[in-house]
Amino acid sequence: MATGVRRIFIGDVHGNYDGLMLLLNTISPLNNDQVYFLGDLINRGAKSAQVVEFVRQSPYYCVLGNHEQMFLDYFQSKKITKQVIEKAASTYKETINSYLQLDISLLPVHLEWFSNLPVYLDLGDIWAVHAGVNPQLSLDKQTQKEFCWIRQPFYSSSKPYFPDKLIIAGHTPTFKFGGVVPGKLVQGNGWLDIDTGAYDSRSGWLTGLDMTNRKVYQANVFSRKTRVLTLEDVVQRIG
Repeated sequence: MATGVRRIFIGDVHGNYDGLMLLLNTISPLNNDQVYFLGDLINRGAKSAQVVEFVRQSPYYCVLGNHEQMFLDYFQSKKITKQVIEKAASTYKETINSYLQLDISLLPVHLEWFSNLPVYLDLGDIWAVHAGVNPQLSLDKQTQKEFCWIRQPFYSSSKPYFPDKLIIAGHTPTFKFGGVVPGKLVQGNGWLDIDTGAYDSRSGWLTGLDMTNRKVYQANVFSRKTRVLTLEDVVQRIG
């Protein structure tokens, strides 16, 4: 049975609104639970606008992902006209379609919301970020590029970046690490990756991690299956 105020971390949703609703129904967050999204709410799935609007209107927290940053970069200094939206659809077809289906007037609202998202959250013993950090740079030298995009230098670090904090990140689907079964989480030196590749047919699993009780909640966006596991049962260590 879950105890205490839960700190729940949710990996890359990528427009899978129905999968997110299924996952949250499985987790059943209480009013005092703290829920943190690790970025990449958008792109690839069919309902990016619905995901963003849900998270924006919720009491939950979210950090900036590289897909939000790419979306911001695309629309930077552009007046959002019908022609601009039509052009954007050639690059972000599913995402733009989701705004056309929900409410296109939400697009500038969401872009503004993205622009104000933090790039990381320091929660004391846990440090939440989309991608990770550059192990060769001090924290004050890191840029948004590291926090939203870094991969191999972070994963291959031989020692934890923080002596007293676990970094929880998404960004790289865990099955892309060699020998990792789809749906497993990946743990390295001082970090934990919980992006289980919900958008990809090789996995389909969307993950919510309750660090308070060391439970992992998962919903599969394709099969609609759900499961609850212990962190120890689902984590795979590398390095």
